[in-house]
Amino acid sequence: MNTISDISPENRATWQVPALETLLWLSRQHPYCVVIPVINEGERIKSLLKRMKTGRIPSIADIIIVDGSSTDDSLGLNELKQSGIRGLVIKKGPGKLSAQLRCAYAFALDQGYEGIVTIDGNDKDDPEAIPRFIEALKSGVDFVQASRFLAGGKAVNTPKSRDFAIRYIHAPCLSLASGFKWTDTTQGFRAYSRRMLLDPEIAPFRDIFMAYELLAYLSYRAPRLGYKCEELPTTRRYPVGEVPTKISGIKGNFIVLNTLLKACLGKYNPS
Repeated sequence: MNTISDISPENRATWQVPALETLLWLSRQHPYCVVIPVINEGERIKSLLKRMKTGRIPSIADIIIVDGSSTDDSLGLNELKQSGIRGLVIKKGPGKLSAQLRCAYAFALDQGYEGIVTIDGNDKDDPEAIPRFIEALKSGVDFVQASRFLAGGKAVNTPKSRDFAIRYIHAPCLSLASGFKWTDTTQGFRAYSRRMLLDPEIAPFRDIFMAYELLAYLSYRAPRLGYKCEELPTTRRYPVGEVPTKISGIKGNFIVLNTLLKACLGKYNPS
């Protein structure tokens, strides 16, 4: 396993990571971890953790939840331990998803994990794919992206407007800008290698990443730097009559498109 010796104190001191609190940490057990960002996911996160336990994910990877300060009491410590969760980190500083991910990546890298899988806590993704993500990392892939649009993948009840935007705007723009043919670029079911996240030319630990910038940026930046990228077919299922998402409305979609444009133009690259 890697250790934190590959992070110099001087480099670590430059990381901009929101204030966080560790409520649960049972130490590293596996070389790879699964990070789940959540905020007020209620029964959805409970369902996902049950599916992961049934799929024996805790036997191959450590599961770490990074919470954006939920208020719905859905993350009881006893229940988490019974589900096989090894860590619960609470983001205390400002920011949304990208800030949560910076907390999670920093925590995981500090613990010496060789790679990180992320899966949303809203139970839209099928965790059965997680072992394939880890195998891809072990084989030398640096960036694994889930895709509902590849052969073998399934897009169930995806809102038509979102389906159109991903297929004909978001993925094509990032494909053209990055030089890698992406098919599904907005979802957070992904995996990253340690060496990629520690690359100063990637530099994910910057306060410019507060909302949804980090996902688009990494899809653009990693291929351009020559990192090995791969998409794997997965199932992404929206519940009937409900769209569990933190992005909605005209303002939310404008923010996503503005973020996409900035990423494709290299505006988030390290100076």
